[in-house]
Amino acid sequence: MIVTVTLNPSLDRTIEVDALTRGAVIRARSARLDPGGKGVNVSRALLAAGVPSVAVLPVGGPDGHRLQRLLEEQGLTVRAVPVRGCTRSNVTIVEPGGMVTKLNEPGGRLSRAELDAVVQAVVSETRGASWVVACGSLPPGVPDGFYGELCKVLAPARAKVAVDTSGPALPAAVRAGPDLVKPNREELTEAVGRPVGRLSEAIDAAGLLCASGARAVLVSLGAEGAVLVDGDGVRTGRAPVARPKSTVGAGDALLAGFLAAGARGSVALAAGLAWGAAAVRQPAGRMPGIDEIGYDGVHIQRPPVQDRPLIA
Repeated sequence: MIVTVTLNPSLDRTIEVDALTRGAVIRARSARLDPGGKGVNVSRALLAAGVPSVAVLPVGGPDGHRLQRLLEEQGLTVRAVPVRGCTRSNVTIVEPGGMVTKLNEPGGRLSRAELDAVVQAVVSETRGASWVVACGSLPPGVPDGFYGELCKVLAPARAKVAVDTSGPALPAAVRAGPDLVKPNREELTEAVGRPVGRLSEAIDAAGLLCASGARAVLVSLGAEGAVLVDGDGVRTGRAPVARPKSTVGAGDALLAGFLAAGARGSVALAAGLAWGAAAVRQPAGRMPGIDEIGYDGVHIQRPPVQDRPLIA
Protein backbone atom coordinates (compact mmCIF):
# COMPACT_ATOMS: atom_id res chain seq x y z
CA MET A 1 0.00 0.00 0.00
CA ILE A 2 1.23 3.52 -0.86
CA VAL A 3 0.34 6.63 1.13
CA THR A 4 0.37 9.98 -0.67
CA VAL A 5 0.52 13.39 0.99
CA THR A 6 -0.73 16.48 -0.84
CA LEU A 7 -0.47 19.69 1.19
CA ASN A 8 -1.90 21.86 -1.58
CA PRO A 9 -4.61 19.81 -3.35
CA SER A 10 -6.98 21.39 -5.84
CA LEU A 11 -10.10 21.13 -7.91
CA ASP A 12 -8.86 21.19 -11.50
CA ARG A 13 -11.15 22.45 -14.25
CA THR A 14 -9.87 21.51 -17.72
CA ILE A 15 -11.22 23.46 -20.69
CA GLU A 16 -10.51 22.49 -24.31
CA VAL A 17 -10.51 25.26 -26.92
CA ASP A 18 -9.69 25.51 -30.61
CA ALA A 19 -7.24 28.35 -29.93
CA LEU A 20 -6.35 30.55 -26.96
CA THR A 21 -6.45 34.25 -27.86
CA ARG A 22 -5.81 36.87 -25.20
CA GLY A 23 -8.62 39.39 -24.81
CA ALA A 24 -11.11 37.37 -26.86
CA VAL A 25 -14.37 35.64 -25.94
CA ILE A 26 -13.69 31.95 -26.58
CA ARG A 27 -16.25 29.17 -26.76
CA ALA A 28 -14.99 25.97 -25.16
CA ARG A 29 -15.26 22.64 -26.97
CA SER A 30 -15.48 20.72 -23.69
CA ALA A 31 -14.91 21.08 -19.95
CA ARG A 32 -14.35 18.68 -17.09
CA LEU A 33 -13.66 18.81 -13.35
CA ASP A 34 -11.08 16.53 -11.75
CA PRO A 35 -9.35 16.19 -8.39
CA GLY A 36 -5.87 17.70 -8.59
CA GLY A 37 -2.53 18.04 -6.85
CA LYS A 38 0.58 15.91 -7.40
CA GLY A 39 0.00 13.45 -4.58
CA VAL A 40 -3.68 13.17 -5.47
CA ASN A 41 -2.70 12.39 -9.06
CA VAL A 42 -0.26 9.70 -7.92
CA SER A 43 -3.03 8.07 -5.87
CA ARG A 44 -5.46 8.33 -8.79
CA ALA A 45 -2.94 6.71 -11.14
CA LEU A 46 -2.35 3.90 -8.65
CA LEU A 47 -6.10 3.42 -8.20
CA ALA A 48 -6.68 3.28 -11.97
CA ALA A 49 -4.06 0.53 -12.21
CA GLY A 50 -5.42 -1.41 -9.24
CA VAL A 51 -2.68 -0.57 -6.71
CA PRO A 52 -3.93 0.19 -3.14
CA SER A 53 -3.36 3.76 -2.01
CA VAL A 54 -4.47 6.22 0.66
CA ALA A 55 -4.49 9.96 -0.05
CA VAL A 56 -3.84 12.24 2.92
CA LEU A 57 -4.80 15.86 2.28
CA PRO A 58 -6.05 18.99 4.05
CA VAL A 59 -9.64 19.86 3.13
CA GLY A 60 -11.26 23.25 3.61
CA GLY A 61 -14.30 25.12 2.32
CA PRO A 62 -16.89 24.02 -0.27
CA ASP A 63 -14.26 23.19 -2.91
CA GLY A 64 -12.37 21.04 -0.42
CA HIS A 65 -15.45 19.00 0.42
CA ARG A 66 -16.28 18.68 -3.27
CA LEU A 67 -12.74 17.45 -3.92
CA GLN A 68 -13.11 14.83 -1.20
CA ARG A 69 -16.45 13.66 -2.63
CA LEU A 70 -15.00 13.36 -6.14
CA LEU A 71 -12.11 11.23 -4.89
CA GLU A 72 -14.34 8.98 -2.82
CA GLU A 73 -16.78 8.60 -5.73
CA GLN A 74 -13.84 7.37 -7.82
CA GLY A 75 -13.16 4.73 -5.17
CA LEU A 76 -10.06 6.27 -3.59
CA THR A 77 -9.44 5.98 0.14
CA VAL A 78 -9.12 9.52 1.50
CA ARG A 79 -7.77 10.64 4.88
CA ALA A 80 -9.08 14.21 4.96
CA VAL A 81 -7.70 16.66 7.55
CA PRO A 82 -10.14 19.55 8.15
CA VAL A 83 -8.56 23.03 7.90
CA ARG A 84 -9.88 26.57 8.21
CA GLY A 85 -8.65 27.79 4.82
CA CYS A 86 -10.20 27.01 1.44
CA THR A 87 -8.93 24.36 -0.96
CA ARG A 88 -7.75 25.99 -4.17
CA SER A 89 -9.17 25.71 -7.68
CA ASN A 90 -7.00 25.59 -10.80
CA VAL A 91 -7.82 26.05 -14.49
CA THR A 92 -6.10 24.21 -17.35
CA ILE A 93 -6.68 25.35 -20.94
CA VAL A 94 -5.85 22.78 -23.61
CA GLU A 95 -5.37 23.64 -27.29
CA PRO A 96 -5.13 21.17 -30.20
CA GLY A 97 -1.77 19.41 -30.33
CA GLY A 98 -1.47 19.25 -26.56
CA MET A 99 -0.48 22.88 -25.85
CA VAL A 100 -1.44 23.52 -22.21
CA THR A 101 -1.89 26.77 -20.29
CA LYS A 102 -2.35 26.45 -16.51
CA LEU A 103 -3.67 28.98 -14.00
CA ASN A 104 -2.90 27.76 -10.48
CA GLU A 105 -4.15 29.44 -7.32
CA PRO A 106 -1.63 29.69 -4.44
CA GLY A 107 -3.82 27.78 -1.97
CA GLY A 108 -4.85 28.58 1.59
CA ARG A 109 -2.48 28.98 4.51
CA LEU A 110 -2.01 26.10 6.95
CA SER A 111 -1.41 26.77 10.62
CA ARG A 112 1.22 24.89 12.62
CA ALA A 113 -1.56 22.97 14.35
CA GLU A 114 -3.04 21.98 10.97
CA LEU A 115 0.38 20.88 9.69
CA ASP A 116 0.84 18.78 12.83
CA ALA A 117 -2.57 17.19 12.21
CA VAL A 118 -1.51 16.28 8.66
CA VAL A 119 1.71 14.72 9.97
CA GLN A 120 -0.20 12.69 12.54
CA ALA A 121 -2.61 11.49 9.86
CA VAL A 122 0.33 10.38 7.70
CA VAL A 123 2.00 8.57 10.61
CA SER A 124 -1.21 6.72 11.46
CA GLU A 125 -1.69 5.62 7.83
CA THR A 126 1.93 4.53 7.44
CA ARG A 127 1.50 1.26 9.32
CA GLY A 128 1.72 -1.44 6.68
CA ALA A 129 2.63 0.99 3.89
CA SER A 130 5.57 0.39 1.57
CA TRP A 131 5.97 4.04 0.55
CA VAL A 132 4.95 7.50 1.70
CA VAL A 133 4.93 9.94 -1.21
CA ALA A 134 5.02 13.66 -0.34
CA CYS A 135 4.15 15.70 -3.40
CA GLY A 136 3.52 19.14 -4.73
CA SER A 137 4.00 22.77 -3.84
CA LEU A 138 3.86 24.04 -0.29
CA PRO A 139 0.93 26.32 0.57
CA PRO A 140 1.70 29.90 1.63
CA GLY A 141 3.34 30.11 5.03
CA VAL A 142 4.50 26.49 5.19
CA PRO A 143 8.26 26.29 5.95
CA ASP A 144 10.53 25.20 3.10
CA GLY A 145 11.84 22.42 5.33
CA PHE A 146 8.47 20.75 5.92
CA TYR A 147 9.08 17.76 3.64
CA GLY A 148 12.49 17.30 5.25
CA GLU A 149 10.79 17.39 8.64
CA LEU A 150 8.34 14.74 7.45
CA CYS A 151 11.24 12.53 6.32
CA LYS A 152 12.73 12.69 9.80
CA VAL A 153 9.41 11.97 11.51
CA LEU A 154 8.91 8.89 9.33
CA ALA A 155 12.49 7.63 9.74
CA PRO A 156 11.59 5.10 12.49
CA ALA A 157 8.86 3.59 10.29
CA ARG A 158 9.55 0.89 7.76
CA ALA A 159 7.93 2.80 4.91
CA LYS A 160 10.25 4.48 2.43
CA VAL A 161 9.76 8.16 1.57
CA ALA A 162 9.59 9.76 -1.87
CA VAL A 163 9.42 13.52 -2.41
CA ASP A 164 8.26 15.35 -5.54
CA THR A 165 8.39 19.11 -5.01
CA SER A 166 10.03 22.27 -6.29
CA GLY A 167 11.83 25.44 -5.25
CA PRO A 168 13.71 25.64 -1.94
CA ALA A 169 11.60 22.75 -0.58
CA LEU A 170 13.43 20.28 -2.86
CA PRO A 171 17.04 20.78 -1.63
CA ALA A 172 15.73 21.01 1.94
CA ALA A 173 14.08 17.60 1.49
CA VAL A 174 17.18 16.14 -0.17
CA ARG A 175 19.29 17.03 2.87
CA ALA A 176 16.93 14.96 5.04
CA GLY A 177 17.89 11.79 3.12
CA PRO A 178 14.68 10.64 1.39
CA ASP A 179 14.69 7.31 -0.39
CA LEU A 180 13.65 8.96 -3.66
CA VAL A 181 13.17 12.41 -5.16
CA LYS A 182 11.53 13.03 -8.53
CA PRO A 183 12.32 16.43 -10.01
CA ASN A 184 11.55 17.45 -13.55
CA ARG A 185 14.17 19.22 -15.66
CA GLU A 186 13.23 22.73 -14.50
CA GLU A 187 13.17 21.69 -10.82
CA LEU A 188 16.50 19.90 -11.19
CA THR A 189 18.07 22.98 -12.79
CA GLU A 190 16.92 25.17 -9.91
CA ALA A 191 18.01 22.67 -7.26
CA VAL A 192 21.61 22.38 -8.50
CA GLY A 193 21.98 25.97 -9.73
CA ARG A 194 23.36 25.05 -13.15
CA PRO A 195 21.95 24.56 -16.67
CA VAL A 196 20.54 21.16 -17.61
CA GLY A 197 20.48 21.32 -21.38
CA ARG A 198 21.92 17.94 -22.25
CA LEU A 199 21.34 14.36 -21.12
CA SER A 200 24.81 14.22 -19.57
CA GLU A 201 24.04 17.35 -17.56
CA ALA A 202 20.80 15.80 -16.27
CA ILE A 203 22.74 12.70 -15.16
CA ASP A 204 25.42 14.81 -13.45
CA ALA A 205 22.82 16.99 -11.70
CA ALA A 206 20.92 13.93 -10.46
CA GLY A 207 24.21 12.61 -9.12
CA LEU A 208 24.68 15.84 -7.17
CA LEU A 209 21.31 15.32 -5.46
CA CYS A 210 22.36 11.79 -4.54
CA ALA A 211 25.61 13.14 -3.12
CA SER A 212 23.59 15.66 -1.10
CA GLY A 213 21.47 13.02 0.60
CA ALA A 214 18.86 11.47 -1.72
CA ARG A 215 19.21 7.70 -2.05
CA ALA A 216 17.74 7.73 -5.56
CA VAL A 217 16.81 10.42 -8.07
CA LEU A 218 14.26 9.93 -10.84
CA VAL A 219 14.29 12.85 -13.28
CA SER A 220 11.31 13.27 -15.60
CA LEU A 221 12.32 14.88 -18.90
CA GLY A 222 8.97 15.03 -20.71
CA ALA A 223 9.22 13.79 -24.29
CA GLU A 224 12.94 13.14 -23.69
CA GLY A 225 12.11 10.34 -21.24
CA ALA A 226 13.65 9.98 -17.78
CA VAL A 227 16.90 9.46 -15.91
CA LEU A 228 17.36 7.23 -12.87
CA VAL A 229 20.44 7.57 -10.64
CA ASP A 230 20.77 5.39 -7.55
CA GLY A 231 23.16 3.09 -5.72
CA ASP A 232 23.12 0.72 -8.70
CA GLY A 233 24.32 3.38 -11.14
CA VAL A 234 22.66 5.25 -13.99
CA ARG A 235 19.83 4.33 -16.33
CA THR A 236 18.09 6.38 -18.96
CA GLY A 237 14.91 5.63 -20.86
CA ARG A 238 12.45 6.91 -23.41
CA ALA A 239 8.86 6.09 -24.36
CA PRO A 240 7.87 8.07 -27.46
CA VAL A 241 4.20 9.00 -27.94
CA ALA A 242 3.08 9.55 -31.52
CA ARG A 243 -0.13 11.47 -30.77
CA PRO A 244 0.10 13.23 -27.40
CA LYS A 245 -3.08 14.71 -26.00
CA SER A 246 -1.91 16.32 -22.76
CA THR A 247 1.12 16.28 -20.49
CA VAL A 248 -0.96 17.16 -17.40
CA GLY A 249 -0.25 14.56 -14.71
CA ALA A 250 2.26 12.63 -16.83
CA GLY A 251 5.07 13.08 -14.31
CA ASP A 252 2.76 11.94 -11.51
CA ALA A 253 1.82 8.84 -13.50
CA LEU A 254 5.52 8.15 -14.12
CA LEU A 255 6.21 8.29 -10.38
CA ALA A 256 3.20 6.06 -9.64
CA GLY A 257 4.33 3.45 -12.15
CA PHE A 258 7.90 3.52 -10.85
CA LEU A 259 6.73 2.92 -7.27
CA ALA A 260 4.18 0.28 -8.24
CA ALA A 261 6.91 -1.70 -10.02
CA GLY A 262 9.22 -1.79 -7.01
CA ALA A 263 11.04 1.55 -7.39
CA ARG A 264 14.35 -0.02 -8.35
CA GLY A 265 16.30 -0.56 -11.53
CA SER A 266 15.37 -0.95 -15.17
CA VAL A 267 12.07 -2.74 -14.57
CA ALA A 268 10.71 0.09 -12.42
CA LEU A 269 12.02 2.77 -14.80
CA ALA A 270 10.36 1.02 -17.75
CA ALA A 271 7.09 0.85 -15.84
CA GLY A 272 7.28 4.52 -14.93
CA LEU A 273 7.89 5.50 -18.54
CA ALA A 274 5.04 3.29 -19.74
CA TRP A 275 2.62 4.82 -17.21
CA GLY A 276 3.77 8.34 -18.08
CA ALA A 277 3.37 7.73 -21.81
CA ALA A 278 -0.10 6.29 -21.22
CA ALA A 279 -1.05 9.46 -19.32
CA VAL A 280 0.13 11.64 -22.22
CA ARG A 281 -2.27 9.75 -24.49
CA GLN A 282 -5.23 10.65 -22.21
CA PRO A 283 -7.25 13.88 -22.09
CA ALA A 284 -5.93 16.39 -19.55
CA GLY A 285 -6.70 15.39 -15.98
CA ARG A 286 -7.36 11.70 -16.67
CA MET A 287 -5.17 8.88 -15.38
CA PRO A 288 -4.66 5.73 -17.50
CA GLY A 289 -6.18 2.39 -16.52
CA ILE A 290 -4.12 -0.77 -16.42
CA ASP A 291 -5.38 -1.85 -19.85
CA GLU A 292 -4.13 1.44 -21.36
CA ILE A 293 -0.53 0.99 -20.22
CA GLY A 294 1.71 -0.62 -22.80
CA TYR A 295 5.45 -1.23 -23.03
CA ASP A 296 5.86 -1.10 -26.81
CA GLY A 297 8.48 1.50 -27.64
CA VAL A 298 9.87 1.76 -24.10
CA HIS A 299 13.65 1.72 -24.31
CA ILE A 300 16.02 1.54 -21.31
CA GLN A 301 19.77 2.07 -21.56
CA ARG A 302 22.70 1.85 -19.15
CA PRO A 303 26.04 3.64 -19.68
CA PRO A 304 27.74 4.25 -21.92
CA VAL A 305 24.83 6.51 -22.97
CA GLN A 306 25.05 8.64 -26.09
CA ASP A 307 24.80 12.27 -25.01
CA ARG A 308 22.22 14.50 -26.67
CA PRO A 309 20.66 17.93 -26.23
CA LEU A 310 17.35 17.97 -24.38
CA ILE A 311 14.59 19.58 -26.39
CA ALA A 312 12.77 22.30 -24.47
